[in-house]
Amino acid sequence: MTDRSADPNSLQDQVFTRVFDAHWAALRHHVEGVVADDDEVTEIVSAVFLEAWTRLDVARPMGRVWLFRAADRELRARSGRATSRSAVLDAMHHGMAGTSEEAGTVDLAADQMPDRDSVLRALGVLTTRQRRIIMLAYWDGLTEGEISELLRYPRRSVRTMLRRAEKRMRDALGLEGASEREG
Repeated sequence: MTDRSADPNSLQDQVFTRVFDAHWAALRHHVEGVVADDDEVTEIVSAVFLEAWTRLDVARPMGRVWLFRAADRELRARSGRATSRSAVLDAMHHGMAGTSEEAGTVDLAADQMPDRDSVLRALGVLTTRQRRIIMLAYWDGLTEGEISELLRYPRRSVRTMLRRAEKRMRDALGLEGASEREG
């Protein structure tokens, strides 16, 4: 049996299953950073994977960045979504305060940890673009290269904006001892 006679739907099923398995959790986490209602998160993730299924090219399956872009389009198309501020603030709190070894930061003692209100105020000193990059880096765990691809900014610009945003947040939080995130 040659490749041409093989069932193309079977190959599409296999490729889609690999895409779904590899990216479902990251996509869900990305949407949870914006939407508080669990049912709506499930609905949005399902809509993104439905679009992925219909547009799937088995030779070039989509990756995490494509799925995040599709989710962002879906989120913009919906109105009245509730933000899961507590989860996002917790991620920022841990990321900027240095509780994440993966982020390349140092651990702070419990009495040095800024409270969530301080993190919220610190996010307020950032520009919209800086906030978006910080969220993609710390909430979604994207690398500088992935952020660059997702936002269609040059990688050098992403690196610069991320470093400036981190510095502004550390200054606002009084965390001069925390090191920068590695990208």
